[in-house]
Amino acid sequence: MTTFRKFTLAALAAPLTLGLAACGSTDAEGEGATSGEPIAPIAAPEGTSWTDVVTVSESDGYIIGNPDAPIKLMEYASLTCPACAAFAMSAVPELKTEYVSTGRVSYEMRNQIHGPHDLALATLVRCGTDASFHPLSDQVFANQQAVLNPIFQNAEAVEQSLTLPENQRLIRLAEIGGFIDFFAARGLSGDQARTCLADVEAYKTIAENSNTQSQELGVSGTPTFFINGRKIDGNSWAQIEPLLQQAGAR
Repeated sequence: MTTFRKFTLAALAAPLTLGLAACGSTDAEGEGATSGEPIAPIAAPEGTSWTDVVTVSESDGYIIGNPDAPIKLMEYASLTCPACAAFAMSAVPELKTEYVSTGRVSYEMRNQIHGPHDLALATLVRCGTDASFHPLSDQVFANQQAVLNPIFQNAEAVEQSLTLPENQRLIRLAEIGGFIDFFAARGLSGDQARTCLADVEAYKTIAENSNTQSQELGVSGTPTFFINGRKIDGNSWAQIEPLLQQAGAR
């Protein structure tokens, strides 16, 4: 689990100490998931599958599945968090196949931002269609070490990029990290990427949402999970799956 240190927009102009955040245990006090009777599967609209349905929540989270599902699993994740990557790679496929597909469970991911490089990545995974958010995030998770290595190997250049005008900072950082080429190979053109990274209002909103929501909900690190709005004491699939079943996904 990666510990969250409040990310301020001033960090985009201040010297940055770059390094992989330490992993540790959560300080969240789990309130437990709701309990309920078994819930019957809910059919998707004709000709569709719930696993292909993506909506954006009012909190700027990206929801896979039935937006009105009676069981709502929500994760705060950082694209730079190794534990988040492990969950995405090992648990999310089963979560989608066994639970989201039934219409009983939806899965929402919200970004918690752990630095300017994380903010650039969070901006880029939002740069395409709503439906591309999760596949692009999964590509970052699957290649996380390779994506982050250039950033940590070029810390001085990254720090210099943060002194540029606001609409140039994340573009330069992404160029140093090879992010633009990485996303171009996955269907997001360089022009698209640069346009999104230059949108100061958009990336500030991502950072501000991260800070505000983390403070309001007591999210101190990633990954942190909620079921039906209640924070749970667990961040592995072995801990989460029984709680989904307890809530009625059985």
